[in-house]
Amino acid sequence: MISYIKGIITYKSNSFVVIECNGIGYKIFVSSATLSHLNEKETIMIYTFMNVKEDDISLFGFLTQQEQTIFHQLLSVSGIGPKGALAFLSEMTPEEIIIAILSEDIKTLSKAPGIGKKTAQRLILELKDKVKSEEITQQTSQKDTSQKWEAIEALTSLGYSRSEAMQAVNACYKEGLSVEEILKLSFKKLIKF
Repeated sequence: MISYIKGIITYKSNSFVVIECNGIGYKIFVSSATLSHLNEKETIMIYTFMNVKEDDISLFGFLTQQEQTIFHQLLSVSGIGPKGALAFLSEMTPEEIIIAILSEDIKTLSKAPGIGKKTAQRLILELKDKVKSEEITQQTSQKDTSQKWEAIEALTSLGYSRSEAMQAVNACYKEGLSVEEILKLSFKKLIKF
C-alpha cells in the first residue's frame, strides 16, 4: 500500500526510526543492519511494507528493494511473521540469506533470533524454488560477494553440485579473501565432506 516514504529521520531507537514526511511522523521498524546506516536529521527514502492486523498497523522499512523483496519472500513461509523476517535481515544480508537457502545451510539460517532448526528447514523447503542464485549476482555490486560467487561458479564448473560449492564457500569465506584463496580453502572443506 505504501511503497516508500521519503523524509527526515526525527528519531532513532534500537528497533525503529521515525521519519517525518509532510508534517506526519511515520514509525518504521527496521533491521539492525539498516539502523546502522541511518542518522537522525538525515533525509532518506526508505522502502516499506505495511502489516495490517486486527489490532495493529505497522510499517517495516528497507534501504534497498532487494532487502524488501527477500522480506516478502520470508513472509510467505508459514510460521515467519514480519518481526521474524526482520530478525533474519538483522543477522544476514539478503545475499547471505539466498546463499544459505540454496545451499540448504540450516545452521546459518538458525542464527536469527527465534528461528529454530525446524523453521529453518521449512524456510529452505518453501523458498528453494522461489529464490534464484542469479539474484545474488544481479542485485549486488559488492566486491566480496562477487568473489564468493566466482568461487562457487568455479567449483560447479569442476563438477561439484551447486549445493556442495555453496556450503564449502560459506564455510571458509572471510571478507577480503581473493577468489584463489577462497577456492583453496573450499577444496580443503570439500575433501572433508
